Amino acid sequence: VCIHRVRSCSSIRFIKSKYVCVFDKSALKFSHQQRLFRTSAVSCGQIVQFKLSDIGEGITEVTVKEWYVKEGDSVSQFDSICEVQSDKASVTITSRYDGIIRKLHYNVDEIAYVGKPLVDIETDASKGLASEEDVVETPPMSHEEHTHQEIKGHKTLATPAVRRLAMENNVKLSEVVGTGKDNRILKEDILNYLAKQTGAILPPSPKAEIIPPLPKSETVPAAPKAHKIPVPVSRPIVFSGKDKTEPITGFHKAMVKTMSAALKIPHFGYCDEIDLTQLVQLREELKPLAELRGVKLSFMPFFIKAASLGLLQYPILNASLDESCQNVTYKASHNIGVAMDTEQGLIVPNVKNVQVCSVFEIASELNRLQSLGSAGQLGTNDLTGGTFTLSNIGTIGGTYAKPVILPPEVAIGALGKIQLLPRFNGKGEVFKAQIMNVSWSADHRIIDGATMARFSNLWKSYLENPASMLLDLK
Repeated sequence: VCIHRVRSCSSIRFIKSKYVCVFDKSALKFSHQQRLFRTSAVSCGQIVQFKLSDIGEGITEVTVKEWYVKEGDSVSQFDSICEVQSDKASVTITSRYDGIIRKLHYNVDEIAYVGKPLVDIETDASKGLASEEDVVETPPMSHEEHTHQEIKGHKTLATPAVRRLAMENNVKLSEVVGTGKDNRILKEDILNYLAKQTGAILPPSPKAEIIPPLPKSETVPAAPKAHKIPVPVSRPIVFSGKDKTEPITGFHKAMVKTMSAALKIPHFGYCDEIDLTQLVQLREELKPLAELRGVKLSFMPFFIKAASLGLLQYPILNASLDESCQNVTYKASHNIGVAMDTEQGLIVPNVKNVQVCSVFEIASELNRLQSLGSAGQLGTNDLTGGTFTLSNIGTIGGTYAKPVILPPEVAIGALGKIQLLPRFNGKGEVFKAQIMNVSWSADHRIIDGATMARFSNLWKSYLENPASMLLDLK
């Protein structure tokens, strides 16, 4: 259809025409001094450049670890598009639009930059999902608007009311453990999550599920534990004869930054041994009860809770020092980190507000963090905000270590393996004792040796006499 000349006034008049033209009047909607056509109103759809927005913590670039879509795939809002990894956490990016993927701007293991296009999505113009400005340049959005941390390829289940409650309280559903059917997130789950974050004490849910005890099975004598022999990892060894250079990315890059900052801290070391004989017996009694509730109970929850009770008496160990070394900030929350060895490298998620958590709640949170850590799905909230750290190097081996402080924290403890060793009692008699060694490192600029030793002695007393913890539990 061609028009040689058109004059716009109160009606459409053809001054000159060389061709016979047929128009659908409904398609020509315009007024005085306006363009005849809008580029965003094409019937075939519009291409929206979905950009990687700021995900916080000063992150400017991420590595694309996996694509969940390919060019030509149809996506809906909140569908997973890809997984990216920064030097702090892995994040699953979800779609903001309904449409068709037209272009992937990066390949796997390439670096994607904040503010740059991630994918091009063709949306249906008739649905009005994207404005004309979106076609030209999509403004940066907040992390909560279009990113959602979740287990790979699976959406979180929640009702619109629960999603609204989470949005109003700035809670990411992927970080909440659902207790409903098929792990559906309930209102109570959001409230319990907020209680852990803020330290508030909420009344128990009136619909608390009561788990009946399992029928007692015949007791079978436990087989003696065989001595573990280290087995080398079976990997094909290839001798190429050439040097190989790889860039430092992901969590390794974060370790470089953190350890470089830690080098500026004068470390004070202190070591001791703990007799865990009574704690070993107590844990064996509580393990079946925890398993009935679906939680694996290790020694670490006791170590963490005892540390929190000690920090109440020595708050200087739960503090931070500013860069100019002029001010000390005493942290109100005990966010105790736990070093984990994963395929992605060393990560240190932390259990929030330990000072108001029970041993069972700490164990439940540790189970969640360990599951997400193994899957590489820990969120930024899990990996930041720590105030004190424990590293259980004994699960791999060794008795003593020299732990390095994680700035801006001022203290860290490394736990050795538990060994059955001979010791003397008060009567001079030899007995079997479950011995664990601990190695502390403290920032000697604000923590003196006496303070570190007194804290260690208090922590030791709680673990050697676990019943004494009942007097101080909140």
